[in-house]
Amino acid sequence: MSDAAESHDQGPEPTQTNLAVARPIVKDLAIAAEEVSYWFGEGDARTQVLFDNSLQIGRGEVVIMTGPSGSGKTTLLTLIGALRRIQHGRISVMGRDVGALGEADAVALRTNIGFIFQSHNLFTSLTAMENVRMATALKRGSIREMNDRCAGLLGRLGLSERLDHLPAQLSGGQRQRVAIARALVNSPGLVLADEPTAALDAESGRVVLELLRQLADGPARTTVLIVTHDQRVIDHADRVVNMIGGRIVANTMTRTAVRIARALAQSEILKGLSEATLTRIANVMTVETREAGQTIVREGEPGDRYYLIGSGVAVASREGHYQDELYYGEGFGRITSFFGRLVEQTVSAKTEMELYVLSEPDFRRVLEADKSFESRVRSLLMAMNPAQ
Repeated sequence: MSDAAESHDQGPEPTQTNLAVARPIVKDLAIAAEEVSYWFGEGDARTQVLFDNSLQIGRGEVVIMTGPSGSGKTTLLTLIGALRRIQHGRISVMGRDVGALGEADAVALRTNIGFIFQSHNLFTSLTAMENVRMATALKRGSIREMNDRCAGLLGRLGLSERLDHLPAQLSGGQRQRVAIARALVNSPGLVLADEPTAALDAESGRVVLELLRQLADGPARTTVLIVTHDQRVIDHADRVVNMIGGRIVANTMTRTAVRIARALAQSEILKGLSEATLTRIANVMTVETREAGQTIVREGEPGDRYYLIGSGVAVASREGHYQDELYYGEGFGRITSFFGRLVEQTVSAKTEMELYVLSEPDFRRVLEADKSFESRVRSLLMAMNPAQ
């Protein structure tokens, strides 16, 4: 194989299906929904509320589902939680085909799901402590350990002085926190929540969101799916799924977008650009992987992509001599047709790598859509080519 041919062995051409901010989960799935539709009513009154929805969520992800009222969010949530019978399509939850479960198996699955609904569903004759303690009866453990766990979680939620209070003696926000403690006390594999922070003040909402994030990031790797209109939740989410009219219309990896935007901000070309511009660039970048030893770009050749390292280590060399190792957030490559320069160094993968890629067509589209970015690039071009 010639050097030229080898240098262009750069993986598949980027397409809309491998956008970095919308890439599918391919392993360790907690939820996999395929072409799910649902109807309410019978005969002439039958109304379709979900239309061919597909969604993959991995273990340890915090995903929020947004959209206008009546868009099907809660219906999809209850189908995932095995609280409704699947009519069309398939849903797998923690490795179990929900549609194929008998009632006993569905109940067993639900014991590993923490449900948080706006109605609270607390036992009115039981205290806050006893309501949470009821959930621990599903798991093995000593009475003392269970009591300590319940009291500790209620304390974190600001209810240390309300352990012996009945639901009728609690405010709406306090009842919501008891319901949240009950859902989380067993560190379930999956949490399904419908507006969990709606009745909470800012501080209580922050504590709840931190608890959910800790469960997702901790050893349990709890998956969290939240239906919400609360903008405070977005900062804690890995992904935002938007539903309109019974259809998933957007599925964006918000943490990935933020991660890319922060890395882009370190680039000499892009420093000083607004957050909106950096996010716009991040949203069109694709994701590619490389094996250790693969050449990504080669010195002296024309390039059509700019690369940003998402994970792994690369080695840069010039004229055959080692220059440097490149790590997360560092960029390389060249869009020659625009900048008029060839690739300045050879870069190869030292380890397995994940790369965020800005292609020439996407680069031009961002320029056309964002005049501040276009102005920055034109100023750069003038500095690089003063005679032009």
